[in-house]
Amino acid sequence: MFLVLAHDRRRILHFNVTAHSTAEWTGQQLREAFPFDQLPRYLLRDRDAIFGNDFREQVRDVGICEVLSRPGSPWQRAYIGRVIGSIRRECLDHVIVFHERSLRRTLRSYFDYYHRSRTHLSLGKDLPEPRAIQPPERGPS
Repeated sequence: MFLVLAHDRRRILHFNVTAHSTAEWTGQQLREAFPFDQLPRYLLRDRDAIFGNDFREQVRDVGICEVLSRPGSPWQRAYIGRVIGSIRRECLDHVIVFHERSLRRTLRSYFDYYHRSRTHLSLGKDLPEPRAIQPPERGPS
């Protein structure tokens, strides 16, 4: 699974799954995640082998600054680690995945819940997709 997370609101910007990840596939996911006019300044990532030379060249060519986490330091990727843990505990521990399409459909449904219904303590019990708060005078008296 490939995830792109925006740190500011814990939004999942892009995801995809494959049974056999390669550097080319990972580079394609990066291109799909960010249209040319919305490139991030930084890309925080681990040192997984799927981020090969081709991937690093693509990142460099579009002007994104790569920040690599140190080996054995998961706390440096705390936000994405927390999201992956939530996906496992709240979603994947409760379903049987048969194939890539099944996993993609399950994750799409979970991410809809994650963005629009699941409150986050780190966001003051708000959602990654902010919602309008109704003033008290609109409620029952």
